[in-house]
Amino acid sequence: QVQLVESGGGLVQAGGSLRLSCAASGSTVSINRMGWFRQAPGKQRELVATFTSGGTTNYADSVKGRFTISRDNAKNTVYLQMNSLKSEDTAVYYCWAYYPSSGSYWGQGTQVTVSS
Repeated sequence: QVQLVESGGGLVQAGGSLRLSCAASGSTVSINRMGWFRQAPGKQRELVATFTSGGTTNYADSVKGRFTISRDNAKNTVYLQMNSLKSEDTAVYYCWAYYPSSGSYWGQGTQVTVSS
């Protein structure tokens, strides 16, 4: 089992920045992939940025060049640095971890609101 706890969401003006953090606890050694998804009101949950276990990163086209995913393995923490935020980035952001043996785990979500 793994527990994921997000922090760092909030209200920011368009053009501003936020950094999200996701701390993983529990059986973190076997995590294959980690990253971030988001869900805006009335829309499906979508991928924002992810790591593979090999360190490859994957970004949604809509955030490339503005968002950066990083991690601190010693702290079992994944970060999402979000710059040049737009109103369309407003959503609940979820941390995600994947185990090949048992599937996906999700954090509780953190709200990001970008005012125009």
